[in-house]
Amino acid sequence: MPEYIVSYHGGDQPKTQEEGAGHMKKWMAWVQSCGDAMVNPGTPVGITKVITATGVSSEGSANPMTGFSVVKADDMDGAIELAKGCPVLDIGGTLEVSEMMQMGGGKS
Repeated sequence: MPEYIVSYHGGDQPKTQEEGAGHMKKWMAWVQSCGDAMVNPGTPVGITKVITATGVSSEGSANPMTGFSVVKADDMDGAIELAKGCPVLDIGGTLEVSEMMQMGGGKS
């Protein structure tokens, strides 16, 4: 079954400890609702650097990634349906869903 990266972009940080706890509760409910389809429930990311052929920039990109999850689904539409429940959407963030391409190395 194909795997998909659900990358998170933007979103408001919790203003209080209670708000953070509420968001975490929603997060855990989403992860549980995905069941066995959830491969990696979430990894936040920190400082981002952009590397080009001409150098390295600390300014980041126009829409930097703030974290990601990995899910498995029959197809892109299935992965999108799983992603629609992600609570990053509740805090003003956006999501990108990308299929992880399978490279050779399989058994013959």
